Amino acid sequence: MRTEHRGGGYGRCAFGWDGLDTRQERALGSGTRKDAAANAARTSGDDSDIGGFMTKDLAVFAKERGINYFMVSFTDLFGAQRAKLVPAQAIADMQEEGAGFAGFAAWLDMTPAHPDLFAVPDASAVIQLPWRKDVAWVAGDCVMEGKPVEQAPRNTLKRMIDLAAGCGLCVKTGIEAEYFLILPDGTEISDPFDTSAKPCYDQQAVMRRFDVISEICDYMLELGWGPYQNDHEDANGQFEMNWEFDDALKTADKHSFFKFMVKSVAEKHGLRATFMPKPFKHLTGNGCHCHVSVWDKKGKENAFTDRKDELGLSKEGMNFLGGIMKHAQGMTAITNPVVNSYKRINAPKTLSGATWAPNTVTWAGNNRTHMVRVPGPGRFELRLPDGAVNPYLLQAVVIAAGMNGLKTKADPGKRYDNDMYAQPELAADAPGLPLNMLDALRTFDKDTSLKSILGEEFSAAFLKLKFDEWNAYASHLTEWERDNTLDI
Repeated sequence: MRTEHRGGGYGRCAFGWDGLDTRQERALGSGTRKDAAANAARTSGDDSDIGGFMTKDLAVFAKERGINYFMVSFTDLFGAQRAKLVPAQAIADMQEEGAGFAGFAAWLDMTPAHPDLFAVPDASAVIQLPWRKDVAWVAGDCVMEGKPVEQAPRNTLKRMIDLAAGCGLCVKTGIEAEYFLILPDGTEISDPFDTSAKPCYDQQAVMRRFDVISEICDYMLELGWGPYQNDHEDANGQFEMNWEFDDALKTADKHSFFKFMVKSVAEKHGLRATFMPKPFKHLTGNGCHCHVSVWDKKGKENAFTDRKDELGLSKEGMNFLGGIMKHAQGMTAITNPVVNSYKRINAPKTLSGATWAPNTVTWAGNNRTHMVRVPGPGRFELRLPDGAVNPYLLQAVVIAAGMNGLKTKADPGKRYDNDMYAQPELAADAPGLPLNMLDALRTFDKDTSLKSILGEEFSAAFLKLKFDEWNAYASHLTEWERDNTLDI
């Protein structure tokens, strides 16, 4: 992530930590679905340039752009994208009322008896599909009976953004979403010639997939995302594409759309893209590193830069980092949300010689072997998240943990500068990351302050569904069990 971080002050919070401020109460208050739609529009910011088009009226947007259909989309607790395909002739009503869903049919903590769930389009997030110009994608905010659905991931993130704004702060992030291009049946990587023991930055391998990579990059250029580099990553068949950082909500929307776009383009070329954390045992897994910086409320000045500090982080910046370190073990349930996640962060050495994933709660300067690295003034990189992370919950939990660090003046603890892969014994006193999904869920459940900040309704719903997922996995009979137990 490329950034220019300028010094700036940190304003005192004009925000009550035990409740919402009046602006939030208005935005999240009760009323009709039409009220909720209006509130969503009011809290999404000023009118913005949507791909060069100044509007909040999706019907006008459709007419001007030749759009015939809108995908009104929301992301559920498991990170799955759900959508209704809405003809442009009906989008005006949908923008007011929302597209209707049965919440129980998605990964939300609801029953078949719940009322209709409506995804109210956020017009500021609309994207015309570069590969299908007559279709537009638009993120929706979930409401039910006129009230925001508290457990919905995008709503959860917006609450955290309001929390930071109440302290005069704006969190900006950039993500590095790694993925594999594999065969349609998922058995192998798609390029049979990609066999190097150290394939990272392999120019022959990246050029053999030029048609896919360049098409995706061209689309990001067209969308104005500011992509600046694409490379073959550390595993055979693995790639990474980088674009400019942005406000947390915009980054989350882009992250969500990026996954949809990459999968769509791969399918167009007869391939399959996967963001699965560890799809191949012997290869480096898919990370989703998150670069974090905190700015003043208008997003103009970096609030945590201190040029006099060796690493360029102010005292408040260290407190924000301290919150990440303090809650790291609990937040792993969100940043690494699936059973397979723990095959990446606790993996043995891979074919390339390094996993590039953390296994302890440590931070360092510009050192990629730790959970957090501080590569430059006023920012840090969280290397914990993986490809399965929910785009909205990743941003939400980073803000929640960091803001709690500010509130409690959290100390990030000892800085380590050792090579964690070659000299892990030098950080033997550092806390370990959870060994599996069950450990992570239990740790998150015990982190009452983090749960409270994120929202009790969200936290309860997330934990309930994830414990159910773990129990389903635990009841599954694996080949390993048969191989090691059949003849006992």
